[in-house]
Amino acid sequence: MNPLETRARVSRVILWALLAFAIVLYGFPFAYLLLTSFKTPLDAIAVPPSVMPEVWTLDNYESALSHQGVPAALVNSVITAVISTALSLVLAVPAAYAITRFRTPSGRVFIVAALVTRMVPTIAIGAPLVEVMRNLGLTDTSFGLALAHTTISLPLSIWLMASFFEAVPDELDEAAKVDGCTRLQALWRVVIPVVTGGMAVTAIFAFLASWNEFLFALLLTSVRAQTTPIVIANFQTQFGLDWGGMTALAAVYSIPVILLTLILQRHIVAGLTLGAVKG
Repeated sequence: MNPLETRARVSRVILWALLAFAIVLYGFPFAYLLLTSFKTPLDAIAVPPSVMPEVWTLDNYESALSHQGVPAALVNSVITAVISTALSLVLAVPAAYAITRFRTPSGRVFIVAALVTRMVPTIAIGAPLVEVMRNLGLTDTSFGLALAHTTISLPLSIWLMASFFEAVPDELDEAAKVDGCTRLQALWRVVIPVVTGGMAVTAIFAFLASWNEFLFALLLTSVRAQTTPIVIANFQTQFGLDWGGMTALAAVYSIPVILLTLILQRHIVAGLTLGAVKG
């Protein structure tokens, strides 16, 4: 075996080792959460903790799903995340398209400003946002919470869509204009079908930003629009936190995101590789 083949094989082994380490690093917390959801209350708080349950039980799932407010919170989470994702896409797609096609100085300033807003801690705008929502009568409503979540996901959505539009040649727009399309018709009929993969990636990030958000849900909801992360945090017993119920509901709460990722997997791969075929 020559030195080049040896070096290539060593590189592959190192890459696979790093990949396995990353999978364990990111996967173990969720695996531990899932295993804890099958433990008895005593096993869940045992010291030192054990990874595998001593006795497997589904009682935590039964108690979590029958807990007061859980079904309504799950519905609220879905409604809020769907509205927030839709708003993010509706606003990000035309904004990113205009930035990448017109290439004006103000557009460059706008996209940099959008990135800067991602650096602002959400707690810094929490109190003013509560006051604004109260004045608009949108506190404790799914739509009001979705608007708040959109402020988190929109800057990233614009950046993602801008990168995907940059990978689409301008010649497609020009060809659509030759065929009699207006700018908006070219966007809708020609460009958007090309970047559906990118839109799927953007939708997943926007959905996750809303699905997992805690602070705004805590500040802007009380009863009617309360989402599942708030309900999970309120799982209590007379002895402290109900770890079994919390982990069971958290495991159930993870299912929609996992299913959404699997369903959109083909579009996600297409979106992530879009830039590789530019021109």
